[in-house]
Amino acid sequence: MTSLSRELVILILQFLDEEKFKETVHKLEQESGFYFNMKHFEDQVQNGQWEEVERYLSGFTKVEDNRYSMKIYFEIRKQKYLEALDKQDRAKAVEILVKDLRVFSSFNEELFKEITQLLTLDNFRENEQLSKYADTKAARNIMLLELKKLIEANPLFRDKLQFPSLKASRLRTLINQSLNWQHQLCKNPRPNPDIKSLFVDHNCGQPNGARASPTNNSIMGVIPKGGGFPQLGGHGAFTPGPASATTALAGWMANATPGSHVAVPAGPAGINTSTNTVALLKRPPPINGLSVDYQSADSEHLLKRVRPGTQPGDEVTYPGQSQPQGLYSQDDLPKTVVRTLNQGSSIMSMDFHPTQQTILLVGTNVGDIGLWDVGSRERLAHRNFKVWDLGVCTLTLQTTLVRDPSVSVNRVVWSSDGIFFGVAYSKHIVHIYGNPKGGLRQHLEIDAHTGGVNDLAFSNPNNQLYIVTGGDDKMIKVWDALTGRKQYTFEGHQAPIYSVCPHHKENIQFVFSTSIDGKIKAWLYEQGGPRVDYDAPGRWCTTMAYSADGTRLFSCGTSKEGESYLVEWNESEGAIKRTYQGFQKRSLGVVQFDIIKNRFLAAGDEFMIKYWDMDNLNLLTTVDADGGLLASPRLRFNKEGSLLAVSTNDNSIKILANSDGQRLLHMYDNRSIESARVPLEPVTKASAVNAVVPIASAGGLSVGPPRQGSPAASVGQLSGVDNRSLGEVKVKVDDESVEKSRIWKLNDIIEPTQCRSLSLPDTRSTSKILRLIYTNSGVALLALASNAIHKLWKWPRNDSHPSGKATASILPQLWQPPSGIVMANDIGETDPEEAIPCFALSKNDSYVMSASGGKVSLFNMMTFKTMTTFMSPPPAAAYLAFHPQDNNIIAIGMEDSTVQIYNVRVDEVKIKLKGHQKRITGLAFSQVLNVLVSSGADAQICVWGIDGWEKQKSKFLQIPAGRVPSLLADTRVQFHQDQIQFLVIHETQLAMYEATKLEPLIQWVPSDSLPAAISNATYSCDSQLIFASFSDGAVGIFHAQTLRPRCRIAPSAYIPSNISSVVYPLVVAAHPTEPNQFALGLSDGTVQVLEPLDLQGMWISTSAENGTGGAASVVPMTGNSSSEQTVR
Repeated sequence: MTSLSRELVILILQFLDEEKFKETVHKLEQESGFYFNMKHFEDQVQNGQWEEVERYLSGFTKVEDNRYSMKIYFEIRKQKYLEALDKQDRAKAVEILVKDLRVFSSFNEELFKEITQLLTLDNFRENEQLSKYADTKAARNIMLLELKKLIEANPLFRDKLQFPSLKASRLRTLINQSLNWQHQLCKNPRPNPDIKSLFVDHNCGQPNGARASPTNNSIMGVIPKGGGFPQLGGHGAFTPGPASATTALAGWMANATPGSHVAVPAGPAGINTSTNTVALLKRPPPINGLSVDYQSADSEHLLKRVRPGTQPGDEVTYPGQSQPQGLYSQDDLPKTVVRTLNQGSSIMSMDFHPTQQTILLVGTNVGDIGLWDVGSRERLAHRNFKVWDLGVCTLTLQTTLVRDPSVSVNRVVWSSDGIFFGVAYSKHIVHIYGNPKGGLRQHLEIDAHTGGVNDLAFSNPNNQLYIVTGGDDKMIKVWDALTGRKQYTFEGHQAPIYSVCPHHKENIQFVFSTSIDGKIKAWLYEQGGPRVDYDAPGRWCTTMAYSADGTRLFSCGTSKEGESYLVEWNESEGAIKRTYQGFQKRSLGVVQFDIIKNRFLAAGDEFMIKYWDMDNLNLLTTVDADGGLLASPRLRFNKEGSLLAVSTNDNSIKILANSDGQRLLHMYDNRSIESARVPLEPVTKASAVNAVVPIASAGGLSVGPPRQGSPAASVGQLSGVDNRSLGEVKVKVDDESVEKSRIWKLNDIIEPTQCRSLSLPDTRSTSKILRLIYTNSGVALLALASNAIHKLWKWPRNDSHPSGKATASILPQLWQPPSGIVMANDIGETDPEEAIPCFALSKNDSYVMSASGGKVSLFNMMTFKTMTTFMSPPPAAAYLAFHPQDNNIIAIGMEDSTVQIYNVRVDEVKIKLKGHQKRITGLAFSQVLNVLVSSGADAQICVWGIDGWEKQKSKFLQIPAGRVPSLLADTRVQFHQDQIQFLVIHETQLAMYEATKLEPLIQWVPSDSLPAAISNATYSCDSQLIFASFSDGAVGIFHAQTLRPRCRIAPSAYIPSNISSVVYPLVVAAHPTEPNQFALGLSDGTVQVLEPLDLQGMWISTSAENGTGGAASVVPMTGNSSSEQTVR
């Protein structure tokens, strides 16, 4: 639940208290868990109302939540037990012992035995520890003092013990302001309006006195009586102000009668959550064309007891970053045909990769799927339909395939992170693929429905990746995307399912579904029955979709008679808000549509593409794509809206682009020109500089037998670690691979005019920047300096910079909350300049976990307040990483070489992983492989299974000959986007490993133009590049696939010439959505943002015109001949 919803509950509590609804006040306090009324709690304890005491407590904590909670419940139940003994009620005492106190025996068996022995005494005061027990009243008062201390110390009660300071009747005041605001919006405002109801928006009606009767035509259904409070109308002051998220879902979700379906429990809940569904505030219409969202100023639920069905908070938006409207033009629409791809069979479904903007997934009517790189026009992968394991499929499916083996693809779709994609087929089957390196990896085969699987979508409730499917069997099913286990089944449609649309509003997770009889229904994961039963326009095949920001709901469909409808729904009113004009009267097929970001709609009709502005009913423009389109073509935009894929009548796909899309594809044209150039001479010398070293069998490489006398040395040997189990890795290279190697000339950037660089403003004292990260939204940069102080820079969002994303062209603001609080780590007795700093940012950018040699601190990113601290040193935390599926679980690498798996919610270490011999310097999770990879100052890499936290594999780095690393050199790890391979960063090398086998694939060693020790490195957001910083101030940009350097940035290009001291980057961070932007944290305390100067936004390298110049070539690691050479 968001901060605004919490505040609404607080206002309701104040109202109920003022109206003397005492029992209701305390019931809402307990059910919401927002305010703990200590006075009410004391009264219950002093009156001995033990059941009510525990029921009230249960709204805030459970016995097992943490040690404070356990102690609270123990003291209460012990007192209840002693009072029964004091009354000589042995039967009652035994009942309390068995039902209430036995739970503590697993934590302290001796204490439980001692309590049990009290039953044998005539007077329990004979026990020495209880000899001073007086009467019941005095004992209760003494216990209350202890309970108050425990409650105040318990982090789950933080910010819940003090009721906010409010003016009297605050809720009434806000309602009056809302009514006045509604009255101002009336077309014919009366001087003395008569307000008779709060259930509908106020309207003065027509001048002749006629009033339009309010209709109840809600898409969300009628709210049953007897549940919850009615939804408030508009809110806020008369001047333009922020507005909360629009939704009317809360009413039917909170109050509708649960269906007969028993839902399967959900997966792990998120960290920033609550389940109490309070009626949400409706968004007033935009004023002056602007719409500003309220910001959540605290994360009070972070350590609150997690309840079923909760969802992590959405991405934090900093104040002043709302998206202005009216900043778009028709030039933003993809209209120019730039590519044509020949698929070979009729296109049924398409979807662009969510982050790699040119990767297109395609499914056809003959069951084929294809993976295309639109930029290079290359089909990366192709698969025909085939059942992977027919033996485990149902007999019905086997019989169906024998009778008719023809199969069509009905839907292809990527998961939101691009790690998986799903394929729904016309017969029973769903296939889920992983996408390593642009290939296809079989992940799951699900015999999902009887008949066809007509639609498929991914959803992510409670940080658990689910697959939602709808089929001919009239059912919607939800599956675990990692295991393939069925989690939920929703039944209620009377016709085959046509489409599914999972979404969430606030903490409410739901799924819209449509069937071919034109019915729309909505379902909660935790409650089985449909919450909506509504007719779609046309009453036949309809698809629903939300705008990119999730605030506007649209549907598009066609009736059996061929009439098509594109509409926007008003969720708050439950009615069609607008119907878009421009379809022909008789469409020749079911019209398909898509949404461009948050501004334009597009549909395929009349052999063309039709565009609408979301806020205008009339057709904006049409594009025929140079002809050849289907009557009702299928279409799909990439995430940025710069490219559009549309199906043609000759089984091809046309790619249309706007100006941004044309620039994006021009980059690929440049790459094609580069790769077409042939070098004059192959490299044959082993002394080639910037040597890229293949380590494992790949292409023309093969692993050779070990040879004695090899100069390769392991870090284990150099640092005194027993390394007897490590074999010397030698690689044999055949002549063909040498012939294929090329000489490349680095694009050397020396002058500031050759790239865009921006030094971020900072008025504070200089300290080294040791940690640096972009927020996941890409609108801000967070740094941690050596003095334990955090710095946050955020970029403005305005008319000239509507995206608000970080860029080297616009100066950001060094941001602080209005309170002026500085986000500083606990340092204890540690000198922060000598401590090892670490931090990790939550996925929704709402909080950051950080340490600088002292306790680990949890900070609220909006207020900079310290929410909690934990894990006092020694040992100190050295690296932090959030579990990918549960933000309550954190992997903490320690100075003592252990990795501790810590549960924030219950404040306990689940397990300690032991395998390293020196401090931990890197951690990385793979959700695909379900593993954690750790690295340490011992230069060892370990792979741990997440399920049981067992150690699967370990290996020491191989150090190139002639290089002696520092005694405690950091070894860092980072997973490639495919979550299979990972990058290893060490001062002596960059290396690629495969996590499944822990096999090194390729290695690059500093030399020649980039000779200095590596200080840090990271993948670009699309994992196509690697940005590496060096201790001499240089920055290298590498091809991630080959580790080939393509660009060198000299320190003179970004460090001002007036700086006399030696300055170099200590850390590098990659922008989360801009693949060519990165930031550097420098040793003098400054932060630099760098981007390429080229209009296409690339760090371009070119082939050498002759055989001279800096070479970057594939050479073998070991050997004595031209085919087997020593690592250089």
